[in-house]
Parts: sequence; C-alpha cells; structure tokens
Amino acid sequence: MTITEQAVTAHAETASEQELQKKARDHLWMHFSRQSVLEDGGSVPIIVRGEGHTIWDSTGKSYLDGLSGLFVVAAGHGRRRLAQVAAQQAEQLAFFPIWSYAHPAAIELADKLADLAPGDLNRVFFSTGGGEAVETAFKLAKYYWKLQGRPTKHKVISRAVAYHGTPQGALAITGIPAMKEMFEPVVPGGFRVPNTNYYRSAEMGFVSSTPEGPAREAEFGLWAANRIEEMIQFEGPETVAAVFLEPVQNSGGCFPPPPGYFQRVREICDQYDVLLVADEVITAFGRIGNWFASTTYGFVPDMITCAKAMTSGYSPIGATIVSERIYEPFKHGSTAFYHGYTFGGHPVSAAVALENLKIFEEESLNERVREKSPIFRATLEKLLDLPIVGDVRGDGYFFGIELVKDKTTKETFDDDESERLLRGFLSKALFDAGLYCRADDRGDPVIQLAPPLTVGEKEFDQIEQILRGTLTEAWNRL
Repeated sequence: MTITEQAVTAHAETASEQELQKKARDHLWMHFSRQSVLEDGGSVPIIVRGEGHTIWDSTGKSYLDGLSGLFVVAAGHGRRRLAQVAAQQAEQLAFFPIWSYAHPAAIELADKLADLAPGDLNRVFFSTGGGEAVETAFKLAKYYWKLQGRPTKHKVISRAVAYHGTPQGALAITGIPAMKEMFEPVVPGGFRVPNTNYYRSAEMGFVSSTPEGPAREAEFGLWAANRIEEMIQFEGPETVAAVFLEPVQNSGGCFPPPPGYFQRVREICDQYDVLLVADEVITAFGRIGNWFASTTYGFVPDMITCAKAMTSGYSPIGATIVSERIYEPFKHGSTAFYHGYTFGGHPVSAAVALENLKIFEEESLNERVREKSPIFRATLEKLLDLPIVGDVRGDGYFFGIELVKDKTTKETFDDDESERLLRGFLSKALFDAGLYCRADDRGDPVIQLAPPLTVGEKEFDQIEQILRGTLTEAWNRL
C-alpha cells in the first residue's frame, strides 16, 4: 500500500463523505470560490488521493489532472521519495528561520537555483509562495533605486489581464481590474501595457500590412514591446523602477511571446535604466521545457520570481532570484533588506525542492517537455474544427483554448454568456467527464491545460477526446 493509499484509508475511518461535506459547509472558506455553492446546499469535490497524473475524489471517482493541481505538481502525484525526504528532514530539523541564521537545506537549494538560473542571477531570497516572491521583487526594486540615489523610481509596468498575486503590492502589479476593485485603494504605482495575445492583436490597435505568418507575428511582438517604451517615456524614466512580465502570460489564456519580443524588452529596459523581472511562478521548472522559460526565450532578466513546481507541490516554497547587480549594494556596511517571512526557506520545503529537482534530472523531464510539446499542440489543434474553438495557443506543457461565438469574426461571449458557459456548464461538465482543468474568464473565455510533465501521447489523446465531447455539448446548448 502506498503512502497516499494509507492516508486515504486512515481518513476514511474518521470521516464519511456526508460528514466532510457538512464540515466544509460549516467551516471551510475556499479560495477564489463562491461560498454560495455550499451555503445553498451544494457540495464541493473533495480530492483525497493522487498517483501519477490521476486524482481521486472522496466517492472513489478518478480524474486526469490536466492542470497539475494549479500548475504545481510537475513531477506527478504520489512520489514516495519526496514524502520520505520531507519526513527525514522534519525529524532532523523541522523548522528554523533564516533570519540571520541558516540551515543546510536552504544553503544547498540556493546554490542549486543559482546554478540553474540564467546569467548572473546568483542570489536567492526565499519566501513561501509566488505572491510573496513577487512582493519581494517589487519591494527590492524600489529599495534598489533608493540605494542608487534615485528615489523617484518607484513605478512598475505590467501587462493587461496579467495575474501576479494577491498581496497588496503584487495586486498593484496584477492587470485584472475586477480582482482589485474590492480591495482598492491598492498600492500605487502600477501601470499597464498591452499583452502578447496575437489572436486579439487587431483589437489592441496593432495594424500591419504583412501577410499572416511568422513575419507578421514578429512585427506584432515588436509593436507590443514598444508599448513598454512608450509607457516609460510617458511616465518618465526617472519614475519607473521595473517591468514585470511572465514569459508566457497565464491569465487570459497562455500568451507566448512573439519572436524577438523579450530581446526588444531587454533592450528597452537597459536603455532607460529599468529593471526587468521575469515572473516565472508558473513557467519555471519544466513547464516550458527548461529550468526557466527565460532561457527558452533567450533573455536574462534582473530578477526571477518562482514557486509552484519547485517542490512539485509537496511542500510550499517560493523564491526571488536576483542578479549580482541588484545584490551589490547589500554587500557593504550596514545596508540590509528588512523584509522576510517566518517560513521562507523552510527546512522541509527546501529539502523537498532539492529532491524534486533531482527527479527532474534523473527522468529528463525538461527534455521530455521539449520533445513532446509539439505532439501535445498538434493534438489540441484538432479541436480547431469545432465551431466554438477560436484559438489554441501556448508552449511546453502549457496551453490555452479560447472559446468564441463566431470563428470568422472572433466574436466573444458577453459577461452573462460567459457566466453560463464557464461556471454554469463547462467547469462541472469537464470534471464530470473525468478531466480536471480550468475554465477561466479573466479576459476572454478559455480552457487552460497544464498537466504533469510525466504525461504523454495517451494522455494528450484522452484530454482531446474529453474536451471534444464537452465542448460540442456546450456549443449545442448555446
């Protein structure tokens, strides 16, 4: 019996499905969820076990994990060796902070991340998750410029519809107004530029006489990058501290960078003395086929934020990896970065991360993604024959499928239609059909897919077949 099976057996002895649902209704406040589902007498799916790329709920039904939990479980569920490493570390040293002290796991993990990161990104500041990593980068960018005698450089630029986390600083960088309005006023200084949604490029104001194809897409990338320069000039270079960009933007449905985009962004940031932060909370550790997607797209940022797949979710951790240039002022005298988290660089999490990265190397997971990503894309592109599928986009093991009312005009769904389509039908229908993924309406309606890096052709076909049946039914319901 595996560790997860033992846990399920033990859990089943203490609580029935009905008891769990009642306790959830009475006490559990779920994240990013409408509590009315429970308050109105509904039930919540209760996931009790995972093995490989399969998860099971409390009724015993199995599902293909098409989202790696939440872009997290890259090496797959049920890895006994990761659980064992966590237990061993907890027995030896369960906790100690890295506030003026250190422990071996944090030291070794920092060394490993510095080795894997591009360029001279050699300094690692640990947190417990992605939002904290972004918050750290935001604060560090502002403080860095103060230390350079340029205190007016405090603004940050990010892209429309981009998600960068929920802490107040990270929320200021997030480019989704609906996620911020209930918490306003948020931290000031966040400004937005167009994203790299090539499918909707004309609606963003991009005009080209170049025929459809790679040259046109590259031209769009240059146009989108130049909007960053335009914003820096408009706000004033002496007021802008940093640009925050995901290598592949998640929110809105997997927007990869057009060819040359990041090279031009890097050039702009260098020209105006603006820091470039790659938010790789999702894209790091194999999701795009390399340790960091910055490497995939051929640019070196000043900072990288990362989290999710660093431990494949077996224990929470995050990190902000910083270049020698940014770290240099902190080498001297009494200068210190008065910022941190109690559980940042937690011994158990750091030990698990090190073992998880060993699995990546032993099983060549990065190479696997690079090899099989074209097959995954081709399989999903079969869905383009459906009238509801407008676009399939992404990279690595990270794809989005945009849903439309009219393929010819690219007409999208209005808010009420999107509500009925995504929340009213698709989310539950896909899950009932055996696929855990994400129906997302932050922007135009999309289905997001990011399965564990261990899946292959069999699972690609399974995903396509489930999507085909469910999307066909959704279209017939319109």
